[in-house]
Amino acid sequence: MTFDLPRPAATTIAPKSGRPRRLVSLSAAALGTGVLLSGCSVANSENAAGSGEASDTLRVVLQQEPPTLEPCEANLTSTGVVDRSTITEPLVERNPTTGELEPKLATEWSSEDDQAWTFTLQEGVTFHDGSDFTAEDAAATIERAVNSDLGCNVEGYVFGDDDLEVEVVDDTTLTVTAPQADPILPLRLSFLEVVPSETSMTEKVREPIGTGPYQLDSWQPGQNITVSAYDGYWGEQPAYQNARYEWRSESSVRAAMITSGEADIATGLSPEDNIGDLGVSYPNNETIAIRMHADEEPFSDQRIREAVNYAIDKEGIVASLYGGRDQVAAQLVPKGVVGHNESLEAWPYDPEEAKSLVAEAKADGVNTDAPISLVVRSAQFPKIEELGQVLQEQLSQAGLNVNLKMLETSQHLTYQVRPFAEDEGNIGLLTQHGNQAGDAAFTVDQYMLSDGAQSSFGTPELDSMIEEAGAATGEDRQAAYEEIFEYQNENVTQFAHIAHQTGMLGKSAGVEYEPNSSSGDELRLAEMRPAQ
Repeated sequence: MTFDLPRPAATTIAPKSGRPRRLVSLSAAALGTGVLLSGCSVANSENAAGSGEASDTLRVVLQQEPPTLEPCEANLTSTGVVDRSTITEPLVERNPTTGELEPKLATEWSSEDDQAWTFTLQEGVTFHDGSDFTAEDAAATIERAVNSDLGCNVEGYVFGDDDLEVEVVDDTTLTVTAPQADPILPLRLSFLEVVPSETSMTEKVREPIGTGPYQLDSWQPGQNITVSAYDGYWGEQPAYQNARYEWRSESSVRAAMITSGEADIATGLSPEDNIGDLGVSYPNNETIAIRMHADEEPFSDQRIREAVNYAIDKEGIVASLYGGRDQVAAQLVPKGVVGHNESLEAWPYDPEEAKSLVAEAKADGVNTDAPISLVVRSAQFPKIEELGQVLQEQLSQAGLNVNLKMLETSQHLTYQVRPFAEDEGNIGLLTQHGNQAGDAAFTVDQYMLSDGAQSSFGTPELDSMIEEAGAATGEDRQAAYEEIFEYQNENVTQFAHIAHQTGMLGKSAGVEYEPNSSSGDELRLAEMRPAQ
């Protein structure tokens, strides 16, 4: 999708005194306003695997073109699937299989009070421009993504309004202090992709410099992104020398590219795409739900929000659209995430009760005829267009005036993340939330706090419950979040949960790779290798 808007001027970042660094021109990205900027080639573009690709090129086809590769936006699936642990890297990394934190750019970390944490960093690590990685870069990354006014998505997603105190002890030692005890601060920091300290603090970059196993070679807007193995990588060299990302919105087209040999990896597929034995299923930790905005009628009336829950035939949707592979959801996190409440039951499908609640609210003077925009992001996951149509029909049958609004990624983000786009009528956003961190804090802080980055409203009592849960540990933490999910369903009802999803990835027979729960958000190319 093309926007005829002026591109902000490039910003040149100067090297630090006493430390050689090649000057890099970084383009500002106006992701926060949903603007998709045109791109240009970057360093080493002559090595791109665009045409006449060799057998050492891994070919990946995605659902959509990333709106940006800005590292502080890497928690967004469309950006992180290219950035995270491929071009850029965090201090620590969560193992998606075991759930344990593992060393990455930091070798170890510790705290005596859960508030001040000390990190020991890897030595001998260089960025793709050849400069050394030190604690100064790690500190600057935190200042930029968390403490600045840059408006990074990761700030609201992971840290909220809290700033962190950062101290560089020496080149390989960093101390990070939270405003109050935070037992999961290292886990939070796993969402920060480290960038050089010279990176602009006032403008977002579109094309990053990182420390990962692959460096960005070129980005041809609307066509492809190419990367190549970084010769100076501090870890094990990846098996593929080059990789090329393309994107196709139709899942059947992506599947056909696998079966015809045009691509090696394809994301966002389902068995209905005729992928056959080349489709690999995996638990992706994603939950889909409708987030309702309650700032005006009819959604401001809780009876209407309850009616939406009763009106959705979740079992039917899972069976007819997703072949029974998904699981009907009663909360925003699936089993396996700390805080998941096993005792919660999904709202039953009861269209008559839905109609009754709408009629009751209407009789009390609620404007149930007010237009509702059901905002859906095209190509976000398989059969999403069909799902949007089913939801529109079921909510309309309950007596609500629902209009389906299908949007591209950049437009959809203006409804997904604060500040929300203004719209005529109420907003019901079809959201897909993946808790890859494995702790409910990363769900409730952004989706349920009154001012959460992806929350449309809340209550003072719920805010207090969330604050107390965040400081708890062990069994107390589990119990506190279980109570929060129950309270949300009974007293707030911001969400109409639909299903916990199962992902499917297309993989050619020539590639060895085992997808896991993080594959939909961070497709680690270094874990892929030619089949033996």
